[in-house]
Amino acid sequence: MKILVCISHVPDTTSKINFSENNTLFDNDGVQFIINPNDEFGLIRAIWFKEKMGATVDVINVGTKNTEQTLRKALAIGADKAIRINTISKCSKVVAKSISKYLELNQYDLIIAGRESIDYNGGMIPGMISALSKINFIDKCTHIEISNNNVKAVREIEGGVENISTTLPLIISSQKGLVEEKDLRIPNMRGIMMARKKKLIVIEDYGFKTSSQTIKFEKPLSKNKVTLIPSDNVDKLIELLNKEAKVI
Repeated sequence: MKILVCISHVPDTTSKINFSENNTLFDNDGVQFIINPNDEFGLIRAIWFKEKMGATVDVINVGTKNTEQTLRKALAIGADKAIRINTISKCSKVVAKSISKYLELNQYDLIIAGRESIDYNGGMIPGMISALSKINFIDKCTHIEISNNNVKAVREIEGGVENISTTLPLIISSQKGLVEEKDLRIPNMRGIMMARKKKLIVIEDYGFKTSSQTIKFEKPLSKNKVTLIPSDNVDKLIELLNKEAKVI
């Protein structure tokens, strides 16, 4: 079985975010980048298939050279090969078209992409790849078992879960539940050394263009100061609600 895991290169949420060029460009200085968490859940599930069933696991990213550090981490965790499509990923459509074009030329049994990335939270790419590639798709997948060509999966729906039976080839969007946080792996020294010997293939831009344009970035407004009132001081609470909050 051949598995392809889509990897997004995203800022760690603990990093301090800034913008440059009059707030039109994201400033990478001092920002730690990581594998998108939803993608990492999918990567670990793929590696389980590798360990239990002998599957091969490739990872793919649409981005520029700075994303290779994230792909190397995926290789160190256990992926067999990495592919980078050398394209500035300005919008979901370009990313989905680029991956779909790669799938035209390279067949896989299972394609895994995170349900959404933690930077823009678009959540569109897995479904768009499915539509462009005409491959069946299971969204918000929290469990998957494969026997021969048959698939049994579970996905989240509003108010519950849905059990699905289908066949390969298949695209799923991964999230927590497919594996748990305790199952995530930190690359060890052996994995890091082996990753240096694994293939990282760069494919030049397929030529897909975007009409999207970033006009300006803005940070969320600062939260108002919070005043704590002791539970036994009701008079002070009423005074503040009346004179400052002006809600009574």
